[in-house]
Amino acid sequence: MEGVNFEDIVVSIKASDVMTTIKANEIIAKKVNFPIHLGITEAGLLETSLVKNSAGIGYLLMNGIGDTIRFSITDKPEKEVKAGFDLLRSLHLRDYGLEIISCPMCGRAEIGVQSIAKQLERRFSNVKVPLKVAVMGCAVNGPGEAMDADIGIAGGKRSGVIFRNGKIIKTENEIKLYRTFVKELKNLIEERQKPS
Repeated sequence: MEGVNFEDIVVSIKASDVMTTIKANEIIAKKVNFPIHLGITEAGLLETSLVKNSAGIGYLLMNGIGDTIRFSITDKPEKEVKAGFDLLRSLHLRDYGLEIISCPMCGRAEIGVQSIAKQLERRFSNVKVPLKVAVMGCAVNGPGEAMDADIGIAGGKRSGVIFRNGKIIKTENEIKLYRTFVKELKNLIEERQKPS
């Protein structure tokens, strides 16, 4: 194609098998100097496809291969876009929106970690400013384990704490905790959106 002055070329080599996709893209990256589009095709339903796409695309990106990506998920296209942004954020290739981190479910959890994390993800899905938000089950470990979070919430007996960068800024009773946290998060988003 270059011989006929056609140079607007993007190469894409995909398979439904992660290792085949990785090996094929490693080979083509050594042979051509065109942008490479990455993806794992027919990756399956949400959970399986997240693992396959993240493993394959993530590996290639970490090795300097790839210019554009697409997650193939048997679900709504919005989930493909969100998964792609999440992967790029986790590899520090693009800071965009809220990154919600949360602890695994354990006996020490004093708040509904999963429920709160899902509510925050839905409520703040349109926020573009990059922020790391922690939802931690207990105030004993939460602020320390999530000290790299810009802001976080952690449960306690009949109360909980709100923290920024590992330092507790407020203690609140369990009834007002979520509402107060949302207010603090909105304030932080406004602070970060102001031009510096």
